[in-house]
Amino acid sequence: MTELAAEPAAGPGIARGRAERRRTARRAERRRRRSLLRELPMILVVALVIALLLKTFLVQVFVIPSGSMEQTIRIGDRVLVDKATPWFGAKPERGDVVVFKDPGGWLESERKPSPDGPVLHGVKQVFEYVGLLPSENEQDLIKRVIGVAGDTVECCDATGRVSVNGKPLDEPYVAVGNAPSRRTFKVTVPAGRLWVMGDHRDVSADSRFHMDKPGDGTVPVDNVIGRAFVIAWPMGRMRQLDVPASFSTLPSSVDATGPRALGSGTGAEESVGVNPDPVEPPLVMGVLGVIPFLARPGRAAVRPGLPVG
Repeated sequence: MTELAAEPAAGPGIARGRAERRRTARRAERRRRRSLLRELPMILVVALVIALLLKTFLVQVFVIPSGSMEQTIRIGDRVLVDKATPWFGAKPERGDVVVFKDPGGWLESERKPSPDGPVLHGVKQVFEYVGLLPSENEQDLIKRVIGVAGDTVECCDATGRVSVNGKPLDEPYVAVGNAPSRRTFKVTVPAGRLWVMGDHRDVSADSRFHMDKPGDGTVPVDNVIGRAFVIAWPMGRMRQLDVPASFSTLPSSVDATGPRALGSGTGAEESVGVNPDPVEPPLVMGVLGVIPFLARPGRAAVRPGLPVG
């Protein structure tokens, strides 16, 4: 019977080599961890700078707090607002859904005190400023542009519709069951201003309800933050916000330096119906994000470039 030879025991040199390799691997792992800790602050700073640039110059997210734009935009929807094209001189046009700063007296003025401590409040303010947290102090609204400078906007014609420069406007976006307007009005939009209305006419405290204020209910173009162009969230409602084709058939406006307001001023003539609260909750600036976009399908009467909300 042949005996198997015993395997020689590992010598001290081999054992030392294995131990050295383990020590080298541990040192390399510690260096990787230290490198990550050193780089993390720089990564965070770069991310915050990118977020700030996007929010300031390109795209901003807003959360919808009220039903004034239903059924086009619903409570809780997140809309993306294009802030880039105004830098190149683009102006809001009829049919655009725009986000704009409160012209004065359109929003709730009450502000609840923050329950956060000074440190947490300061951190939240930084994140709000760069667009990574919703802001508690935004003074923004969202409405649809019905008339631009020089347009005469009037309601109502013999069939109860809103007309622009004498042409009745087809409004398929108006909430089901709502009249185009339960207040009669007639106004010529001054230069540099817009006449805006919500799609849910029975609950929207829009230009019609502020005709007693400077500008006769119109909004300065300079107050416009941008055009909302897509519903980004929830996923089931993600879609583009296109300009209805009916706006392309409206006649051109007249000289915007003409008479400013031709109507009732306060819009006092009113039929029986649901009246909105004359002040609305402001939009909430949402968490900044980037989503993929598909190519916009070809269509008539939709102006390229500007976003919609």
